[in-house]
Amino acid sequence: MSRPQDDAAIATGGCLCGAVRYEARGELRPVIYCHCGQCRRFHGHVAAYSAVPRDALSFTEERGLSWYRASERARRGFCRDCGASLFWAPDEKAYVAVAAGSLDPPSGLEAVRHIFVADKGDYYDIDDELEQLPQGSG
Repeated sequence: MSRPQDDAAIATGGCLCGAVRYEARGELRPVIYCHCGQCRRFHGHVAAYSAVPRDALSFTEERGLSWYRASERARRGFCRDCGASLFWAPDEKAYVAVAAGSLDPPSGLEAVRHIFVADKGDYYDIDDELEQLPQGSG
C-alpha cells in the first residue's frame, strides 16, 4: 500500500516482535467487538477492531507480514514471526480493520458496539452497555 501524502493525524502500531509496523493517517473508526467464530479463533478470544481507509494505511516494516485468505470475501493479516493478529481486510470494502490492541497508545478510541453476538463463545458474558447486534454491522 502506498504512503499517503497528506498531513492528517497519524496513528502507529504493530506486532509484538516488531516485524510488522504500520501507520494509519486520518481518523480511525471507533472500536467494534466481534464475537464471530473466525475472529475468536484468529485472536484467541473476542476481536476488537478499529478501521482505516485502505489508502490511509502504510507499512514502515513489513518483513513479517503475511495474509491468510479467511473466506471468499476477506483476508486476515498477521505477523508470521510472532503470530500477532493484526488486520481483517474485506475484498469489497474500501477499509482495512485494524486490531485495536496493535495500536500504540494513546489511541484515543472508544468501543461502540458488539457484533455477531449470536455466535459468541459459551464461556463468557457480555455485560457492558454497548449496542449488541446478533450478526454483523453491514
